[in-house]
Amino acid sequence: MGDRATLLETGRFVQRYAANAESTADAEEEARHRRAADAGDTASMSVLGALLLRRGDLDGAENYLRAATSEGDRAAANNLGVLLHQRGYPDEAAGWWRVAAVAGSAAAAHALGRHHRELGDEPAAEYWLRQSAEQGHALGAYALADLLEHRSDVGAERWLRAAAEQGHREASYRLARALERRALETDPSGADPKGPELMTEATQWYRQAAARGHRRAALNLGAILEKRGELKEAGRWYLTSAKEGETRAACALGFLLRDAGDEESAAIWWLRAAQDGDGNAANALGALHAAHGEQQTAERWYRAAMDAGDVNGAYNLGLLCAAQDRTVQAEQWYRRAAYAGHREAANALAVLLLQADDATGAEPWFSKAAEAGSVDAAFNLGILYAGRGSDRAALRWYERAAAAGHTEAALQVGIAYLRDGDEQSAERHLRCAAGGGSAEGAFRLATVLDSREPPPGLPVLGETYTEKTECEQWYERAAEQGHRRAQVRVGMLAAGRGDIAEAAHWYREAAEAGSRNGAFNLGLLLAREGGEREAALWWTRAAQAGHGRAALRLALLAARRGELSEGQRWCARAVELGPSEVSERAARLREALHQELTA
Repeated sequence: MGDRATLLETGRFVQRYAANAESTADAEEEARHRRAADAGDTASMSVLGALLLRRGDLDGAENYLRAATSEGDRAAANNLGVLLHQRGYPDEAAGWWRVAAVAGSAAAAHALGRHHRELGDEPAAEYWLRQSAEQGHALGAYALADLLEHRSDVGAERWLRAAAEQGHREASYRLARALERRALETDPSGADPKGPELMTEATQWYRQAAARGHRRAALNLGAILEKRGELKEAGRWYLTSAKEGETRAACALGFLLRDAGDEESAAIWWLRAAQDGDGNAANALGALHAAHGEQQTAERWYRAAMDAGDVNGAYNLGLLCAAQDRTVQAEQWYRRAAYAGHREAANALAVLLLQADDATGAEPWFSKAAEAGSVDAAFNLGILYAGRGSDRAALRWYERAAAAGHTEAALQVGIAYLRDGDEQSAERHLRCAAGGGSAEGAFRLATVLDSREPPPGLPVLGETYTEKTECEQWYERAAEQGHRRAQVRVGMLAAGRGDIAEAAHWYREAAEAGSRNGAFNLGLLLAREGGEREAALWWTRAAQAGHGRAALRLALLAARRGELSEGQRWCARAVELGPSEVSERAARLREALHQELTA
């Protein structure tokens, strides 16, 4: 411990010594220039005046700068202009800047250009800023670019680049922004090679500005890297920006940490951003507390988001109230957000009104939300019109939602096209629905494909079918999601291939979920395999659910066992249930059983 303390003390001594040495060197340099200046040396007058000006000793600096300026020193003339400008004499300052600029001072030309721009004299401002920029002055190049950009002149980027290449961090940032905008305008989809090239260059300039301490450049760099999936580096730049006080970076860092599973750290950064007025961070904090069941705290942060001007705060308050069955309050918050243009709030408000049997009040809010781009609202409008029997209007909204990727809307469009006989269009939409995870979409797509399958030929002796067709694969996908009709069809296809175990599995899945066809087919399979007792149980379940063939099977089974009254009872049920051929067979069997009983 003593060694460590000694090292620390030694380090402090070295730092103090270095600072004292530097101060001593500055004092010696100033004394040397003062002696030379007092002896009439023009260069020393100029240097000493600049030293005193930087120190803030305007009175001391002015005498030396005026003396050097009278001897024709252009740097002194420029600094004299700076001094007079600080004292509130802009016109006199401009006069000396002009003297220095005419003599070739790029710094003075820059200052003079900015002076004219403040006066609103843009032609004069451009002339002098161009003089400065063309001499390689970074500030002059940046100021010229700013002027040209203000006028939407295409030459602005050239001078931004010139300033950026000399290390001007704001120029680097603005050049990066210009390149990023052009990249997105060139090709938002990213298919055009110019877009990625421009984005790569923009990233480089953001990186340069961020490395020089530009916090918004660090924020934008983090966003680009996050989009690329480079999350670790994105987090580093978000952190750099957030530490410099950029609230949006603190908020973005919070989301990155949350997605990484570190909610505690995320909450710290969201809190910092929210306290600085970031509505998005306040909403995130509200959602975090709501997820933990802390409703009052969640509501407080949602209100803070709303106070910060974030309309999502009102929408989230509506969601919070709706989840607590506070319908009146939910409607109030939804309305507030909807009137402010929040499309999902408009959709939620319409759903609330529809649930209250106010379809007339719901429709305009659905329309407003759908027109603003809400996919769910477009789908809901389709449901609304379909319920009224307006199939054409319903299809129009379903198609709009389907085009935006809404799975259930794609299913409804597919069904509509099937109804109209347009199988090709139907298949396209059903594929979208099935690919989006719709079990019904997968089943209906499979039925379309199934209808095109050639009838199976007679199997060659000893041959087994193992290859599954595309339609069977879609049936399976639907079956795996619990679609009962698909489960029955998968079972039938498996049985056709001779795979009894798989057929039994899917029939049982369907039967246990309440499918009467599944129960009937499972019974057939069990009976064929010698399990007649269990088969009867499944046929009974199917018959009780309204399956006529199952009732007939039970009647035949009872007759074979000699249970004539039981057989008659099931015959009567089969006659009642049908279909016609089943009813006819059941009637004939019932008559035969009756004759047997009365013989």
